[in-house]
Amino acid sequence: MSGMPELPDVTIYVEALSSRTVGRKLNRIAIRSPFLLRSTAPPVEAVHGRTVREVRRLGKRIAIGFDGDLWLTLHLMIAGRLHWRAAGTKVPKNVLASFEFDTGTLTLTEAGSQHRASLHMAADEIELRELDAGGIDVLNSDPGAFAAALLSANHTLKRALTDPRLFSGIGNAYSDEILHAARLSPVALTQRLTAGEVERLYRAARATLVEWTERLRAEARGAFPEKVTAFREGMSVHGRHGLPCPRCGAKVLRIRYAANETNYCAACQTGGKLLADRALSRLLREDWPRTPDELEALKFARKST
Repeated sequence: MSGMPELPDVTIYVEALSSRTVGRKLNRIAIRSPFLLRSTAPPVEAVHGRTVREVRRLGKRIAIGFDGDLWLTLHLMIAGRLHWRAAGTKVPKNVLASFEFDTGTLTLTEAGSQHRASLHMAADEIELRELDAGGIDVLNSDPGAFAAALLSANHTLKRALTDPRLFSGIGNAYSDEILHAARLSPVALTQRLTAGEVERLYRAARATLVEWTERLRAEARGAFPEKVTAFREGMSVHGRHGLPCPRCGAKVLRIRYAANETNYCAACQTGGKLLADRALSRLLREDWPRTPDELEALKFARKST
């Protein structure tokens, strides 16, 4: 099992890339998959020979900025992963792309055959911002901004937290962890929350994202992160179906709908109620995208009313 890299994972990737590439020259890019490149202008060759000035997180994307305000962005989706090889090391044949720097070579791989990982080029900051779905960064927001984003539409909490137009970088794994920490049901509707519940969710979101970013940073110990997964030892509920809740000991339960899954503790989050009935199925059908691709594409969908 792997899962889509989210804010903590992408942050550690960004830090690892920054320490290895900022101030260094990109010699060349070799793209081996015809499915990876999703933009035509500027061409990827435009960054050959240019120096990296910045690496930043853009939602779940990794954006690498070069001289001349050119940007290369990578979205790993569910199965894409990055790897770093020392300069002069032979690049394996199974990579989607390789990025040869003075200091070493970055490679991109993708498990499976669905070709979801993507590379976009941007000619400047304006084009770069067009790739951003616009969700707020919880770690850089205050309670008022968080509440405004959360209550801007009446969705289930699970859908709201994972909507990239509302919140930046949160996906299936960390939304489960945030909701468990906040003791809130994944299918509670946002506009029915009390002010106290919204505040509790805000604090749980910040604490969860900070905790896991720090954990992953400590785990990497300065090395390039090679074990990026959405299923982590020490998580409270995500990926722990049937195992005991670390808070109360009750079995962790799950909801499955299409390609989506959420894990929760009924005792801690739903007052003991099992989330599995016809009303729930209708709610999920109306509120949840069927696939991760649909969720990531919400930026281009018509805004909810």
